[in-house]
Amino acid sequence: MATRLARQLQSSFSAFSSSPITKLTSDISHPSMSHGGPGLRCASSSSSSSSSTTATGSNSSSSKREKKITDRLSAVIDAVNDRKLPPELRGQRNNVRSETDIINVVEQRIWHSMEEGQFENLAGKGKPLNLNTNPHADPAEDTLYRILSKNGCAPEWVELNKEIRTEVSEWRVALKKAWTSKCNGNDEEKWIECCESLKKQLRDINDKVFRYNLIVPFGRQMFGLKWEKEVAPLEE
Repeated sequence: MATRLARQLQSSFSAFSSSPITKLTSDISHPSMSHGGPGLRCASSSSSSSSSTTATGSNSSSSKREKKITDRLSAVIDAVNDRKLPPELRGQRNNVRSETDIINVVEQRIWHSMEEGQFENLAGKGKPLNLNTNPHADPAEDTLYRILSKNGCAPEWVELNKEIRTEVSEWRVALKKAWTSKCNGNDEEKWIECCESLKKQLRDINDKVFRYNLIVPFGRQMFGLKWEKEVAPLEE
């Protein structure tokens, strides 16, 4: 009885070991399919490489798109700048080195117009210019200047300019007179006194020049006087 029971257990165990479920279980527990095995490592490495390839592709496509937009904007800017040039220079913007090239083109067009007689029958030819208004001045300043002119007055900087020029002329006459007196053998102390007086007058004139340069319109400034520069021609 015991022998028969042992044989039945042995046959059932051998049948279980050869069943598909047991083989599947043994395959799953095989070292090559474990968590750190080559199979899973292969799968993880392939997935990481594919993700890096996708990221690289997206970066390159975005950079290409940005470059394309930049090129289009540059082309638009170039076209706008090209339209600002005279027709003779359009398409040759790289050959335009300075404003002189543009001025030369404008002068050529003026000369061609003169040769064709386009300036012969202009409106107001032979008549005096109307200088009552200044189209280049600020409207408020232009109105103020007209009011001053009608009342026989002038702007402060105009009056100050006349005053400075008069004083400079008188100062130079006095300097030349003092230098001539020195050269004629007069007392040296008198020349020193004249120099001190003339230097004081020079400082007063330069103060007026400084105030004049602060209120005068741009481009009409003047230089002050320098003692060495004024005396140098006399010493020669």
